[in-house]
Amino acid sequence: MDPVKIIEIKKSVFEDNDKDAAALRSELKQKGVYLLNLMSSPGSGKTTTLIRTINLLKDKLRIAVMEADIDSDVDAVKIKDATGIQSIQLHTGGMCHLDAEMTRQGLAGLDLEDVDLAILENVGNLVCPAEFDTGSCRNAMILSVPEGHDKPLKYPLMFSVCDLVLVNKIDVMPYFDFDLEKCKEYVHLRNPRAEVIPICAKTGEGVDAFADWLLREVNSWK
Repeated sequence: MDPVKIIEIKKSVFEDNDKDAAALRSELKQKGVYLLNLMSSPGSGKTTTLIRTINLLKDKLRIAVMEADIDSDVDAVKIKDATGIQSIQLHTGGMCHLDAEMTRQGLAGLDLEDVDLAILENVGNLVCPAEFDTGSCRNAMILSVPEGHDKPLKYPLMFSVCDLVLVNKIDVMPYFDFDLEKCKEYVHLRNPRAEVIPICAKTGEGVDAFADWLLREVNSWK
């Protein structure tokens, strides 16, 4: 009997996406546009963090945001009303992530001639978004205190692909069994180069450190 034929479909999909992502990154470099891919689970505080950060940076950088969700325009409207910057909503048609081609389509809806920093707020999910290169310059994610400090152990890929981890909602740390030092240890177990910044998007504590990180990144990209 002939051996069963095995087709590595998943590998092929990722290889094609990686090529598209590399091409998109090169195009953005030529245009001087820095793209940040921001990921997290639902309810971690991505939109609130972005509003705080954008209001700190919008006089220094020209910023636009792409909000990716399965449905609704709630976050895009919230960003635009709170900051006044370019903000568009991307509907994924039920998909739990964005890939490079989907990101390219989103960027086409922005006036990139007037953008230094484009931020993709990816679909809330700790699994699928980490698997696909969007063409971003850097990946960042938000881990909120109520989720627990052990998440880097449970979702290794997400933390291994992120250059920056924001630990949000530190104002409620006394009420949860959350060990910040353990969290940092687990993050660095997955990615020794990842930077960890504790923040509270609600009060603004630590958000200036994130804004400074972004400003350095954008300036070094040009």
